[in-house]
Amino acid sequence: MIPKWLLRRNRFKNKPRSPDPKPRVAWRAIDWRKHLRKAAVLGLLAGALAALSVALDRPIRTISMDGDFQRVSPGQIESAVAPYLAAGFMSADLDAIERAIEVLPWVDHARVQRRWPDSLHVSILEQTAAARWGESGLLNTRGEVFLRAAAHVPSELPRLSGPPGTESQVAKEYLAAEARMLEAGMRIAALRLDERGAWEMDLDSGVTVRLGRREVDARLDRFIRSASQVVAHRASEVAYVDMRYSNGFAIGWRTAATPASPPDKHTEEING
Repeated sequence: MIPKWLLRRNRFKNKPRSPDPKPRVAWRAIDWRKHLRKAAVLGLLAGALAALSVALDRPIRTISMDGDFQRVSPGQIESAVAPYLAAGFMSADLDAIERAIEVLPWVDHARVQRRWPDSLHVSILEQTAAARWGESGLLNTRGEVFLRAAAHVPSELPRLSGPPGTESQVAKEYLAAEARMLEAGMRIAALRLDERGAWEMDLDSGVTVRLGRREVDARLDRFIRSASQVVAHRASEVAYVDMRYSNGFAIGWRTAATPASPPDKHTEEING
């Protein structure tokens, strides 16, 4: 028989302990001196950088330039840069200066660099006029109108025209057609796109070629293969060549005289 006192002992021994309502937290002393030393070093570095920036941000004294300067003058560049010079050598906004220069007529691209100790260097690339647009506009080689009202329009440039917003389309068509016409010994003096979407071009010989709205590339090829031969021999007598017929073309003569060898003229309805 087990004594009662032993039973009571085992009962207390096997009873689970209640959780501690207040868990113990291990505290560790903070090394304030270490943190203060780090803060002091960072402060010294920031101060040194600020002092260096102030020392380097000296007034800009000279502006050097390079470029073709055929249409743009150095004076225009200096005027565009002048509002930004007060900022100093280091704080001058080079991107803003480049944008201000690129706003100038005939400037295609500008690059501005700092030159130690107190100068800026400006490099410019001028626009290349590939064609006229309308009465006095100019297109660059990307088909973009960079001048709407040019004071001087080179007369040797071809004249392109079309509804607003079609500048790139007309320029692309011109570049493609001009390459093929040059191979055939002809040059395009003008290319037009009307409101209905019909194409028409003038050759440097004064002959107008009507291409219409449909199958423009195929009609141009047909003109080069066949009608161009008539134009080459009798350009002074031909007013226009109409390529809008299904399988042929029609020629409009400057005089009422009938040509000795009349060209093939299709009598079907014009296809537009």
